[in-house]
Amino acid sequence: MSRKLVECVPNFSEGRDRAKVDRIAAAISAWPGTVVLDLELDADHNRSVITFVAPPETVVEAALAGAAKAAELIDLTKHQGVHPRIGATDVMPFVPLEGVTLEDCVKLAERAASEMWKRLRIPTYLYEAAARRPERVNLENLRRGQFEGLREEVRTKPDRAPDFGEAELHPTAGATVVGARKFLIAYNINLATADVEIAKRIARGIRHSSGGFRFVKAMGVPLASRGLAQVSMNLTDFEATPVHRVFECVRSEAARYGVAVAGSEIIGLIPKKALEMTADFYLRVENFQPSMVLENRVADALAGRSGLNEFLDALAAPTPAPGGGSASAAAAAMAAALGAMVARLAKLDAAGFDEDKAWFAAAVERDAEAYNAVVAAYRRPKAERAPFVETAMREAAAVPLEVLERARTLSGALEKLAADSPAKFASDVTTARALAQAAQTGARANVEINLAYLAEGEFRREVERRLAR
Repeated sequence: MSRKLVECVPNFSEGRDRAKVDRIAAAISAWPGTVVLDLELDADHNRSVITFVAPPETVVEAALAGAAKAAELIDLTKHQGVHPRIGATDVMPFVPLEGVTLEDCVKLAERAASEMWKRLRIPTYLYEAAARRPERVNLENLRRGQFEGLREEVRTKPDRAPDFGEAELHPTAGATVVGARKFLIAYNINLATADVEIAKRIARGIRHSSGGFRFVKAMGVPLASRGLAQVSMNLTDFEATPVHRVFECVRSEAARYGVAVAGSEIIGLIPKKALEMTADFYLRVENFQPSMVLENRVADALAGRSGLNEFLDALAAPTPAPGGGSASAAAAAMAAALGAMVARLAKLDAAGFDEDKAWFAAAVERDAEAYNAVVAAYRRPKAERAPFVETAMREAAAVPLEVLERARTLSGALEKLAADSPAKFASDVTTARALAQAAQTGARANVEINLAYLAEGEFRREVERRLAR
């Protein structure tokens, strides 16, 4: 069965005292199942970024441990740096990495934000996918005025009030912005000039808020320690706006001012896919695909030996779960994976198939968990069993119903793929369509058998309506 992992990338307002940042990282890594992957300090920004991964059940506690240590060690009233900030723990994003969804991360963000106020008395704001107000989706809106400005405005302006906590910042730790988002690449391009106005003009031209690239946030800052100006960026969707496209635009704009690019830097970690896209762009390899990368091929081979066999062994075991519902989701996942393969080979958009593959893979485990919850409900004392059984049965019916509906949509996408792709891929698309149909047949059978155990009421009628469609 697949594991569940969440990435958390808290940014702290300390980039000059390594000992302090190490103590924050140690507080985070002390939690079971938590692994610190990367730690970056920048003296000019006076900021550090810690990247760690943990299971959903411990990631919030690990993040709060880091925030508590940061509140103990960092005094914003004495902090200076070129990067905007409102808190000792300035921002705390949760990112779905493996076996979890963005919606799961929204719930984690809400819990972390609530606990930050309850335990540390640090007011919190929600942003990106967790935002409760449209104007708070963008981090820059929340950082307006920075710590010093927000400290005054929060007392008098209702629109600046935190989502959790009172309208008063922590005296030394300020406030924290907590959220859920897709993978973000923190990417900086250094210019061979100390003229920060050039960096600011370039940043204004490429960032989305000024009419530039849709998924780019950018600002121009000085790097006093190196005598350079920097275009500091966050790329919030590297597949839609790739790294190489941003680099080329900055290089071209800098050339207009007679300035060369001195270099670029990645803060934290970058997905392998982003580098593969860059290699494909610059090398112009006509037959490039991720499976040509040695490490990818090894990982796929190992996954084939362990992950698939592990699932098949679990499916064959004399236990009720995983069962037909999980197998149906797995069939749909394979159908989506084949669709993604054909789309890439045919130079078509594979993003939708990739999303389906991830969703169905997660549904494999969701279905097994739903059935296990039913078994657990029936094991309760008879007097208190009924409400738990009804709740568990609803989930047991809902998961395969969602699989059925999404597999039906997948079948439509595969039908279009069959029409749009070259004939040489016909066998692969045919196999994918057969798997998608098998997923629908199996998922429908699971919904129907669970439907019989649902109590009469609106939920059951809604399931019947959706099933009829």
